[in-house]
Amino acid sequence: MCGRCRCSIRPDDIPRSCNVNNRPVRFVDTDRYRPAYNVAPGFNVPVVRRDAGPDGQGAVVQCMKWGLIPSFTKKNEKPDYYRMFNARSESIGEKASFRRLLPGNRCLVAVEGFYEWKKDGSKKQPYYIHLKDDRPLVFAALYDSWKNSEGEIQYTFSILTTSSSSALGWLHDRMPVILGDKESTDEWLDGSSSSKFDALLKPYEEPDLVWYPVTPAMGKPSFDGPECIKEIQVKTEEIKPISMFFAKKVTKKEDQSESQLTTPHKELVKTEKLKSPKDEPETADNNNQESYSEKVSDESKSTVTTAGPDILPLKREYNEFSSDIKPSLDEADKQYSSPAKKKGNIKGAGDKQKTLFSYFGKS
Repeated sequence: MCGRCRCSIRPDDIPRSCNVNNRPVRFVDTDRYRPAYNVAPGFNVPVVRRDAGPDGQGAVVQCMKWGLIPSFTKKNEKPDYYRMFNARSESIGEKASFRRLLPGNRCLVAVEGFYEWKKDGSKKQPYYIHLKDDRPLVFAALYDSWKNSEGEIQYTFSILTTSSSSALGWLHDRMPVILGDKESTDEWLDGSSSSKFDALLKPYEEPDLVWYPVTPAMGKPSFDGPECIKEIQVKTEEIKPISMFFAKKVTKKEDQSESQLTTPHKELVKTEKLKSPKDEPETADNNNQESYSEKVSDESKSTVTTAGPDILPLKREYNEFSSDIKPSLDEADKQYSSPAKKKGNIKGAGDKQKTLFSYFGKS
């Protein structure tokens, strides 16, 4: 595809650029031509066509509008220059708009370079493509004439495109048909109506075609001047593997969930992750659970033996149940650290017990 180009060549240099300077040349409507660095469809561009004189050996440099308007278009119809500014070379023999132009309406378009956009998601970066030695590029094209409602005859043309070269495939899948030497320009301009142009309508594979990125501002046709072809530096961001993003998210999520747990919950979670009961450490929570199970009813005791976060609510129930015999903090620590005892009548601290000396005294 070719939708923008640079055409600032002087009309007098057009014949030499298109390899027709050894012929008689006429100039038609070249006063309409305005050299520009950012030429878009609808602009007037100098085009070289074969002269329809008696011998047919001459050439005409004529100013035409870029964007083909077929001659069968209705007179009162508004011309759309963007509709057919390009023509696929593979199908010009099949479509009526172009097939009828092949015998006698072939022409050449000389430009210093053209622009193509590289798509990167929603962004588009334009590149300027030209020859290394700054020679003009010559495109194969077809032209037609159309008479509008005011009776004015307007000449328009369409640039032929082909598949992209191996070097430019990364940028776009299409490129203009570039005629790189005098033999190919003469063949396209002077070939007979029965000629087959398959050998000419192919990608340009020569290594002298170069390119570089330019400002995205030239995307607007109103932006013109030398800044359009000024090379810029394109920032490239480092591409990271997608696995790194997932790893960060999982780690962050685990850290947050673990930080929200209270200390008893954290220890219980760690205990659940152990592979076997042998690896389970003897923590204060385990001793507390054994000591606590001795003092509750059978119904509460069956609930306490279940490991998990339910331990905390059961502690609150136990405190309410035995508030009248709640031990002090020091006594509770001693009690939880002692081994489990068999159930039985436990005497209070104030009960007097007989000593061994009392038995000997009686005897």
